Amino acid sequence: MSTPSTSTPRKSRPLSTAESFGLGGIAACVAVTFSNIPDVAKTRMQLQGELAKDGGVRVYKNVFDVLTKTWKNEGIRGMQRGLGPAYAYQILLNGSRLGFYEPFRHALNGFIGLSPKDQMPVTSVMAGAASGAIGAVFGNPLFLIKARMQAYSPALPVGHQHYYKHSWDAVSTIWKAEGFRGLVRGVDAAVLRTAMGSSVQLPTYNWTKTQLTSRGILPGDSIWTFLASSSVSGMCVLVVMQPADTALTRMYNQPTKLVDGRHIGLLYKNPIDCLWKTLKTEGPFGWYKGSTAHFMRIAPHTIITLTANDIILGLYKRMLFGPPEDD
Repeated sequence: MSTPSTSTPRKSRPLSTAESFGLGGIAACVAVTFSNIPDVAKTRMQLQGELAKDGGVRVYKNVFDVLTKTWKNEGIRGMQRGLGPAYAYQILLNGSRLGFYEPFRHALNGFIGLSPKDQMPVTSVMAGAASGAIGAVFGNPLFLIKARMQAYSPALPVGHQHYYKHSWDAVSTIWKAEGFRGLVRGVDAAVLRTAMGSSVQLPTYNWTKTQLTSRGILPGDSIWTFLASSSVSGMCVLVVMQPADTALTRMYNQPTKLVDGRHIGLLYKNPIDCLWKTLKTEGPFGWYKGSTAHFMRIAPHTIITLTANDIILGLYKRMLFGPPEDD
């Protein structure tokens, strides 16, 4: 008489960097589908009144006015400007950020004699900053194109206007005019912005998640745990990253001129110069232009990315290794 076989879970293993990279990129693409619309509003608010002491001409009153006028004059195409390069950028940025974070953290922990599982604030922040900086370098040309496409408006323009038919037209136009230097324009600002955001994104997410689960407030695999942790993370990222984000948008979008065979920015030399000139002419609030739109973008983006990443990781592991033992 045969006895029914009992299925046992296959032995699990840590995911490779390539697997984490790919899964993290997919999660970020899900998020950017929703967050690109407020990102368009943020970009236009950041460029409005650029380096104008009196605030300049106010085309838009607030983020809701941007969204209303953009929908009225440009439709869904205007609301989702730059979505194509945004997808590609998110795969490179968040694939790097989520894929390299744990290997970097484990290596740093090992370097100072800690267990890979230890949550050390210093190594967590360093790993987050390093993984984010790598993603920023890889994705810089795509972020540049995305920002310029988002800023363009045939109806109510703000800042310098760059018109491209599509992403490939943007790449070829920039390459023909400025070569490789044109595609890496603003990379220093991109590294600063992303390193600042990444330095707090995953550490605050993991710390909050650990606190909720270790104190018995929420179970580790609960959707509410993912949402609560990513909400805290999103708030921290916004506070830390906003000034550098404003500098990046302006560095990308500024007009250029040809000097001694090189195209140089007409307004800013580097992100620090941009931050200083913005502070001097527009005051500290100039750094936080578009912060409401930025919150509307980064909060759901962080929440969806990190929540989707945990869910996708769980599904992927179940597919590879079967259900966990307590299922």
